[in-house]
Amino acid sequence: MTPVQTPVALIPMWQKELELEAETTRKMLERVPDDKFDWQPHPKSMTIRQLATHIAELPTWVPLAINTEELDFAVYEYKPVPINNRAELLAYFEQALDEGREALRTVAEEQLELPWTLRQGDQIFSTSTKAETIRHAFSQIIHHRAQLGVFLRLLDIPIPGSYGPSADEQ
Repeated sequence: MTPVQTPVALIPMWQKELELEAETTRKMLERVPDDKFDWQPHPKSMTIRQLATHIAELPTWVPLAINTEELDFAVYEYKPVPINNRAELLAYFEQALDEGREALRTVAEEQLELPWTLRQGDQIFSTSTKAETIRHAFSQIIHHRAQLGVFLRLLDIPIPGSYGPSADEQ
């Protein structure tokens, strides 16, 4: 006899994950020094301002995935929010986090099965479910937060722990 598999409720799991990742992300963003916003470790790298702003905005990809069917870079002109200091960065992160929380609070699980496309005009980069797009957004937060950790390490700024203590906290 095959056991019956109960579907996993994604929304409560993501609400919890968003809060846990927000705590870690907030600690990392709090370390960004105001006088290093234009620093970059390499000419091909983002500046700390660009990277930290992107990290702060990533929770808005949750409502983007839920409330739209696609992101088309041919019609969407990306304009990052101007961030000039740590206080603005943290305020922006909290605003984006609230948008992500609200989207998860109001979405129905069935909506998460609908397709979502990332494209530039006729060139389709990916089509996945809204659920997969949200999962990707969470992964992007973690990925770019790790990049920021490398930037901060290169500036000799102590790194907070993510899933346990960092070498600086031991």
